[in-house]
Amino acid sequence: MGSKAIDEPSEPDSPQRQRWLALAEKALAGASFEEKLVSHSDDGIRINPLYERASGHEHSLRANPLKPWIVSQRVDDPDVERARAQVAEDIAQGATGLSLVFEGAPNSFGYGLPYAPDTIDRVLEGVPLDQTYLRVDVHPASRAMADWLTAFLAKRRVDPARLNLSFGIDPAAIFAGTGRLRMSIEALQASMPQSLAHFFAMDVPGVLLEADGRVFHNSGATEAQELGIMLASAVSYLRLFEEARQALIYAAPHIGFALAVNQDQFLSIAKIRALRRLWMRVLEASSIQPTPASVHAETSYRMVTAADPETNILRSTIACFAAAVGGTDSIAILPHTIAHGLPAAFARRVARNTQLVIARESHLGHVGDPAFGSGGIEALTDSLCEAAWKEFRQIEKEGGVLQSLKDGHIQSRIGEARKARAEAYRSGERAIVGTTLHPVKTERPVETLEATPRIAPSDGTVFCEPLPPVRDDASVGGMV
Repeated sequence: MGSKAIDEPSEPDSPQRQRWLALAEKALAGASFEEKLVSHSDDGIRINPLYERASGHEHSLRANPLKPWIVSQRVDDPDVERARAQVAEDIAQGATGLSLVFEGAPNSFGYGLPYAPDTIDRVLEGVPLDQTYLRVDVHPASRAMADWLTAFLAKRRVDPARLNLSFGIDPAAIFAGTGRLRMSIEALQASMPQSLAHFFAMDVPGVLLEADGRVFHNSGATEAQELGIMLASAVSYLRLFEEARQALIYAAPHIGFALAVNQDQFLSIAKIRALRRLWMRVLEASSIQPTPASVHAETSYRMVTAADPETNILRSTIACFAAAVGGTDSIAILPHTIAHGLPAAFARRVARNTQLVIARESHLGHVGDPAFGSGGIEALTDSLCEAAWKEFRQIEKEGGVLQSLKDGHIQSRIGEARKARAEAYRSGERAIVGTTLHPVKTERPVETLEATPRIAPSDGTVFCEPLPPVRDDASVGGMV
C-alpha cells in the first residue's frame, strides 16, 4: 500500500534508479544512506529521500472545490467591545469566516469571549451572516451556545439555506482538554440523541458534531494518534445519530472535523488527505453514500515559540500552505505573538493577510488537489491511514474514545510521544529556529492586549487526566 521509494527496488535494473544511487553514494562519501537520507515521523513512518510518481489513487478535494477555502479569523478577546471592533476590521479586510472562542474552551489558551447569552449578539452586530462562515470552538457548554446562536439567527431572520455554520460540539475534546464532564459518560450518551433530534427538528444547517484533534495535537499527539482519536469520535457520533433514529445518510454530513497543521508541510498535507480517506472508509463500511468531509484547520499552538516570535510567521505560512494544498475547507492562523498573551491588532493582521496572500496572490486555491500523484505525499498518506486505523481500533477495544480517556489510555500514549519529542529537542536531534538554532541575542518587545487570563472551572461529575497544550519550546527551556 503506497508509493515505492526510489531506493526500494521496484525495478532492479532501472537505469534511472542506478544513476541516482550512484550519485547519492558519491555525495555521501562513505556516510550511511539510512542515517543521512532517511528520516522517520513521530509515528515511525519511514520517509525516503526520493519517490517514484504514484498512480492508482483518488483525488482529495475540499467539500466544495469550486470555491476558495474560508479565511477564518479567531475571535477570543474577553473584552466584547474590543472583539466587536476586531470582527468588523477582519470582515472589512477580507476575512470570510469567524472562529468564536469562548472562555473555558480547550483551545482558548487562557482567554476567550465571555460566557454570556448576549455575547454572540454583541460580537456579530453588523456581520453579513449569509456571507460569513461561523464556527463555535468546542466548549463545555456547547449545547447552550448552540441554542444562543440559533436564537440569534432567528432574531436576525437569516435564510438558513444561505448559512455556513459549525456548532463545535465535541465531548471527547472537552473531556480531554478540561479533564472533566458535567455528567457521566452514560448520561451523556443517553441525552445526546434527544438533543440531536431537537436540532434536526429545527432544521439547523451546518456541522452539529465536530471531531476536534487540535486538543490532542497541542498536548503532544503524533499525526496518527490525532487522526485515530478524531476517527473514534466521529464513529461515536454515527452511533448517536442511530440512537436518535436519524438516517445516517442525512446525518453524516452534519459531522465535521478540526485538526492542527504545523511547519512539517508534507506530513500536514498527508494528514489532511488521510483524514478524508479514512472518513470515506468509515462511511463505506457503514453503507453510507460517501460525502466529502467538512475539515477546519488551525495552525499548531504546539509549534509556536516565545523566543524570536517573528519566526512563528514563517511557521504559520508553511502550515497554512499545507492546509490549503491538503484541501481543508477553512483555515485559521494563530497570531504569531500568542505565546506572550492576547494578540494585538498587528499580529491579527499578519495572520489574516498571510492567508489572503496565499489565496488571492498565489492563487493556490485554483488548483484542485495539487499533491495528487506525488509519490512522497501519497506514500505518507497511505502510511498515516494505516497507523491511524490501528490507533482507532485500539481506542475501540478500550471502550471508545470517552472511556479510553477516562481510563487514561490515550493520555498515556500521547505522553510517551511528547516525552520522546522533547528528548529529541533536548539532545539536538531536532532544532527550533530562533530558540535552539540561530537564537537572537536581544529579544524585541512584544505587543499584546491587556487581558487577565481566565481560570477554567473545575467542577464536574466524571474526571480524567487533562491534556493541556504544551509548546515544543518548553521542552528546551523556552519561555512559558
